[in-house]
Amino acid sequence: MEKINDRLVQLEIDVLSANDKKAAQNREKFIAEGILALNLVSSPGSGKTTLLCNTINKIKDQYKLAVIEGDQQTLNDAERIRATGCRAIQINTGEGCHLDADMIEEACQKIKPEPNSILFIENVGNLVCPAAFDLGEDCKVVVLSVTEGEDKPIKYPDMFAASSLMLINKVDLLPYVDFSVEKCKEYARRVNPNIEFIEVSATKGTGMDAWCEWLGKRFAAVSK
Repeated sequence: MEKINDRLVQLEIDVLSANDKKAAQNREKFIAEGILALNLVSSPGSGKTTLLCNTINKIKDQYKLAVIEGDQQTLNDAERIRATGCRAIQINTGEGCHLDADMIEEACQKIKPEPNSILFIENVGNLVCPAAFDLGEDCKVVVLSVTEGEDKPIKYPDMFAASSLMLINKVDLLPYVDFSVEKCKEYARRVNPNIEFIEVSATKGTGMDAWCEWLGKRFAAVSK
């Protein structure tokens, strides 16, 4: 049993090492072309796609945009993105629970994000596996809805430790759920003292200006 476990550990190390090499190549390309690549991560049902659609509608006249959609099955999310007028490509991972750097390279070859643009990568809904896989993004943005529970950051610490920004979504539902925003932020800071927070409601528009302002500052730092 010990030998089997050793082989599994080595296999995991090899997979992550190969992924990190490809991610570094992706990142180098994004930096060279002034592309802000953001990896949007969350559990299923956080409102990530709705947030992304409404974000695109707010900023599509200011920035060149493209979206890579990750799901196990269906083209539903990519079709919702295209309805905004934004270019999008869908990656179906089948039984896979995350996107990897090879998938992003292949998707970029097809969708060809423009220089000096924003590339949104909507990862598979999962708070575990995507934390370990670098895609070459500028940073991870984790979306957590108030319907999920304030303790998610300490239950799934790797994802929140790896993220630069937490969007606390569906704040319009706070009067109807048992969720402490301040406790959630406290838990997140335990695993990542530097994480930033923006409280939003993708459906009602609360906090969307602050989110778009954050995007603008991040884009200005990488664009040519």
